[in-house]
Amino acid sequence: MDHVLDNPAWNALTTGNCSLANGNNDVKYFSNEVSPFVGFKTNNDESFKTLYELLPHSGPIGFISAMQVDIPAQWDILQTIKCFQMVFEGSATSTLDANIVSLSEEHVGQMLALTKLTNPGPFAEKTINFGHYRGIFEGDRLAAMAGQRLHAGNYAEISAVCTHPDFLGRGYARQLLMHHVNRIQAASNIPYLHVRHDNHRAVSVYESLGFVTRREIYFYILKKAVTATSK
Repeated sequence: MDHVLDNPAWNALTTGNCSLANGNNDVKYFSNEVSPFVGFKTNNDESFKTLYELLPHSGPIGFISAMQVDIPAQWDILQTIKCFQMVFEGSATSTLDANIVSLSEEHVGQMLALTKLTNPGPFAEKTINFGHYRGIFEGDRLAAMAGQRLHAGNYAEISAVCTHPDFLGRGYARQLLMHHVNRIQAASNIPYLHVRHDNHRAVSVYESLGFVTRREIYFYILKKAVTATSK
């Protein structure tokens, strides 16, 4: 049997994030103002064809696969990103949660600006609907943030971990990460995350906190080909 994290988007769209899901019994996707990710019950050409017909926009979308795949011609490949999928196997530690605040709609402008500046991954106007976004402020400026994205079964993904360049070196990202680890474990779930395979600094930080690489996984950023048909 495949592991739930071998197909994390599909399993999130059908379990922990099902309230945000669109699609049918075989193909599901988030609204593009929430997240670009899509999921297939079965990763095959027929699923890509169905998605092409169902998706109400041209993309970009994010397709996650546990192995490299041939993308059908009706989709243009904008980027292929090899990542490490890392699962927390360490011990929870105390954190300085007094500095951490829950982020809400009033903070979306600053969240969008920070993610645009630091590029931790896709973040849109309604990504906050995933819930559990937390931040640290310096005065009235959002200095760092992190949240939760794909909730597949009892695995909860920590995502959008980023720090403004003006506030690097203060341990904010580490503090936020461990806050989420403790929160996720308190809910009887297992923390995990994705990181680019060539982001050696981040991998080292995650390993020092107790994350262990489970496997390599591939992120395909796609859009509908201009000349494609749904034949």
